[in-house]
Amino acid sequence: MASQFFGLNIAYTGLVASNSSLNTTANNISNAETKGYSRQSVNQTASEALRTNNAYGCAGSGVSANYVERTRDAFYDFKYWGNATKLGEVTSLGYYMRQIEDYFADNESVEGFTTIFNKMYESLAEVSKNAGDASTKSQFIGYAQRLSYYFNSLSEGLKELQADTNTEIKNRVDQINSYAAELASLNTQINVIELTGVKANDLRDKRDLIIDELSKIVDVQVDETRIYDTNQPDRETGANRYQVKIADGQLLVDTDSYSKLVCEARASYETVNQSDALGLYDISWSDGRTFNIYSSRIGGELRGLLEIREGNNGENFQGTVTGVTAMAGGGSEVSIQSSLEYLKDLNKCILSDDGGIIKLGSETYYYDSFRVNLDASGNITDYTFVIGNDPNKNSTQPSVGRIGKEASVGEVVTYQGIPYYQQQMNEWTRTFATAFNEILTQTGSVDGYNNTPDILFVADSATDPSQLKFLDSRSGSLVLSSTSDSYYRLTASNFAVSKEIALDAQLLATRTNASDGVDKYDVVTDLLDLRANKSKMQFRGSSANEFLQCILSDISLNTNNANTMKENYSNMESAIENQRQSISGVDKDEEAINLVKFQHSYTLASKMIQVLTEVYDRLILQTGV
Repeated sequence: MASQFFGLNIAYTGLVASNSSLNTTANNISNAETKGYSRQSVNQTASEALRTNNAYGCAGSGVSANYVERTRDAFYDFKYWGNATKLGEVTSLGYYMRQIEDYFADNESVEGFTTIFNKMYESLAEVSKNAGDASTKSQFIGYAQRLSYYFNSLSEGLKELQADTNTEIKNRVDQINSYAAELASLNTQINVIELTGVKANDLRDKRDLIIDELSKIVDVQVDETRIYDTNQPDRETGANRYQVKIADGQLLVDTDSYSKLVCEARASYETVNQSDALGLYDISWSDGRTFNIYSSRIGGELRGLLEIREGNNGENFQGTVTGVTAMAGGGSEVSIQSSLEYLKDLNKCILSDDGGIIKLGSETYYYDSFRVNLDASGNITDYTFVIGNDPNKNSTQPSVGRIGKEASVGEVVTYQGIPYYQQQMNEWTRTFATAFNEILTQTGSVDGYNNTPDILFVADSATDPSQLKFLDSRSGSLVLSSTSDSYYRLTASNFAVSKEIALDAQLLATRTNASDGVDKYDVVTDLLDLRANKSKMQFRGSSANEFLQCILSDISLNTNNANTMKENYSNMESAIENQRQSISGVDKDEEAINLVKFQHSYTLASKMIQVLTEVYDRLILQTGV
């Protein structure tokens, strides 16, 4: 049978429960503007009924305030994280594409390619009016130098931008490592608290907030499972195993342990593309696991930065091994053929001239140099890579077993990033310099002194003041090495005007017959025709003066795509966040209602205690029971 004071105990439980609810409401109101905070509520259940011998059988014993729990829906968290990863990627792409667009700008405030190129040709037209005048030639040469300086500056600017993205990649990796350490620490704290049966709500909110931030950087997968007692498999311990995987399922955090990512700068002989900035980072796990930076499943800001830094429009070196030959002094030569059209034109070549890494099937080697065989039309028939015998680079040499295997340098990155735009500039400068110089040095042409003329567009040497003059001929079959004095060595970065001609404008050829007067300008006429005549020079099916239109069409498309996708994912983020906040967010109006509701409950419980106090007072003091 229940005690005479049973009712007082029931009222007391109501008082405690109402007080807990009031305290929780106060906490919710206080954190209404706290980022990542989840609304909390008191979990209440009716206390276990008391069995009695009376007719009614069992008597209610009040209410139990079991624990305070947060209101959170994991479904919306997963949706938010997935969308944040996509938003982070397109945000990075859009930011850097706008900078690339600014580099190629040509408007009233910035003189770009079209303006400089047109002024150069306008000055060349003046040369045709007085071909023997050194001053008009000097003016033209000055504009030619401006054109070369434009490409030099643009190439160096893109290299600096690539270096900036490289630094950002390092920063993102450091952030991932920092978040991993925090998550492991929080997991330990949460398990210690929840092993006592208490919910670690605030720590769980902090952990989810870190996942929110991590999901912007890289693709995130979260898995939380209960830990059961090994001696009693049906008993939950209260602890949980919390795993965080990134970049398509690679384990970052496993409860209280975590893995670190490491950035390692590439050596000069590990450069992927000819015009890459030095010291670009490769990423790996500190425990030796491979982290594939070229995977499209990385996601987030990290993926966007890597696409900008590595994007080659899918045009890396690819082919099939056709021969492996051991060299007498050590090392090997590997012959490779490719059917890809862009690998048949040396002007499109982006292979590093300082060596690099080549994959032959499943095996990887360092190559020191390469050479190409050209047919009568100047098309590449095959490549030969020289694998050095430096044991620090190559512990083994490729065998004939590599014949028939796929060969590649670099990876396919379909985005049009900085390497792609560098390659486009290199191709244009090589193609234009070749066509321009061939017209200048055509059979019979002479300079102002009736001597065999020199070429105008050359390449500055990277190591000394000398210049490469590209005196090798491409007529008939020819073998060219990456170290040869060929137009492959010409890039937008070292594109230059001959120092000799810059110092003496009369060295510029204007006519094809020494017996003609100095005012003859048939060479100049051919040069003027080069500007828009596709039969003399083509760049992506366009004429020489349409270079900027071709490039800007790519940039505008990529920028607009990034901006459009950013807007779409931002809208989706707002929608998902609204759905998430409708469940876990603090509604001040609702909390105000709860405040009144729990206040009334507390008042009623207090009133019940007051009533029972009066009952017991009469029962004990006035009836003498």
